Amino acid sequence: MSAAREDALRALLERPALRKVFAALAGDELRVVGGAVRNALLGAPVADIDLAVAAVPEDVAAKAEAAGLRVVPTGIDHGTLTLIVDGAHFEVTSLREDVETDGRRAKVRFGGDFAADAQRRDFTINALSLDARGALHDYVGGLDDLAARRVRFIGDPRQRIAEDYLRILRFFRFTAWYGAGPLDGAGLAACIALRGGIASLSRERLGAEMLKILAAPRASQVIETMSQAGLLAFLGIAPWPGRCRRLAAILAARGETDALLSLGALALHSEADSERLTEALRLSRAQKRRLAGMAKTAAAWHGAEAPPAPGQLREQLFLLGADAARDGLALIQAENPAAPNDPGWRAAEAFLRDTPAPKLPFAASDLIARGLQQGAGLGDALKRLQAAWIRAGFPQDPKQVAALIDHACDQPASGDPAQNSGWTRPRR
Repeated sequence: MSAAREDALRALLERPALRKVFAALAGDELRVVGGAVRNALLGAPVADIDLAVAAVPEDVAAKAEAAGLRVVPTGIDHGTLTLIVDGAHFEVTSLREDVETDGRRAKVRFGGDFAADAQRRDFTINALSLDARGALHDYVGGLDDLAARRVRFIGDPRQRIAEDYLRILRFFRFTAWYGAGPLDGAGLAACIALRGGIASLSRERLGAEMLKILAAPRASQVIETMSQAGLLAFLGIAPWPGRCRRLAAILAARGETDALLSLGALALHSEADSERLTEALRLSRAQKRRLAGMAKTAAAWHGAEAPPAPGQLREQLFLLGADAARDGLALIQAENPAAPNDPGWRAAEAFLRDTPAPKLPFAASDLIARGLQQGAGLGDALKRLQAAWIRAGFPQDPKQVAALIDHACDQPASGDPAQNSGWTRPRR
């Protein structure tokens, strides 16, 4: 093992809170497992630290409480306890093996065999374990796969997937984050063959996994493969991977990542799709509002062959705000053949980022002062006035504003046709 890897593992084990957990459970074989070991070896940030122990949950809880650690039975039926030490949370799971599984939930029994525990995990790169002495244990070839940046199921991919259909999406998620080169052929074939199992997953799980995939460095390539393999049907919307790929290049040029905006690029064809995606993926209200906002802006600028002019940019700043305007601009740029770092589009984005939204220089009271009565007529006049003010370039001069108010009051009411927010037809 390289010196850099040894240093990374040593730094992981030297965390004071983790040392307290090892001390509390002394006498039982306890190891750091999974993502913490993987990320340390890759030089990636380590957030959550999970551990496996050769002891039953009741004994783990008793020892931890005796050492003054807080114990939370977060998954006691499956042998998982959360130990809280100096504000840090550690999931400690008793070694186990599946007795029975239905593709989502498993009945387990506890044991003491780390090699058997590694065999029941999903991918080789997630089955590495590290003991308190700093010894690294690899029972399934995870180190070689990590070096090759290859995401590979442990054992028979179909069997692993049949144990938990969420592993289909996890295969793509881990490939998007940690893989390089072509996807593992056996794993991809198994995911395609068993894709019907995705229907058994909760919408919350689907949404969480999709956003994790879309936040990853290789998201666009993986999403394209998923789309070609028919693995995005759960979205309920025809995917547009080409636009998603172009958005990824735009965000990379900005030095940004944005999972929800990437979802919009992949699956928003109209404002109504924000509702469909929210339902399909159990998104939050805030996420739904953001998708709807970017859809409205994109509808206003659909088909633009060049960046919108300052007046158009100000209009969307006023109508929908800077965030929705910037999101919509990114979607429209992703439909355009311009280079990801095209100066014109970058200038438009900077304009939206730095320009304050115009503020209305009038209110309903200004129209009432000119004799209009409360009611539908007043509302119609306000709409006409606002539209005229936008067309005039958002003037703030009192005389010019007064003239617009007088004109709005003098105009007869007219119908206000509803805006059609549908705008996209997938193109490649």
